[in-house]
Amino acid sequence: MQSENRFLDDLARLFAGAAGNVASLRHELETKLREQAERLVRGMDLVSREEFAAVEAMAARARAEQVALERRLAALEARLGVSEPTTGGGDDGPAAPPTA
Repeated sequence: MQSENRFLDDLARLFAGAAGNVASLRHELETKLREQAERLVRGMDLVSREEFAAVEAMAARARAEQVALERRLAALEARLGVSEPTTGGGDDGPAAPPTA
């Protein structure tokens, strides 16, 4: 009976040691993967969140200014009685010459 308990004790110690080794290996693997991912991201030409937010705000201001200018132009054209509608599409290139 004593030998059976000793066998089970040795087996339990073996499994406990293996579990510790697996945990250590897992931690080391996670560290290596994190380092590789950080190295990969550093190698890319990415912008920071702050830079992106600044450009996004600048684009929103530019769009709001464009809308205000389009409205102002439409009001001026209405005052002058211009019948040509504006497309509001931006830079579509030169207008086609009128056909007779």
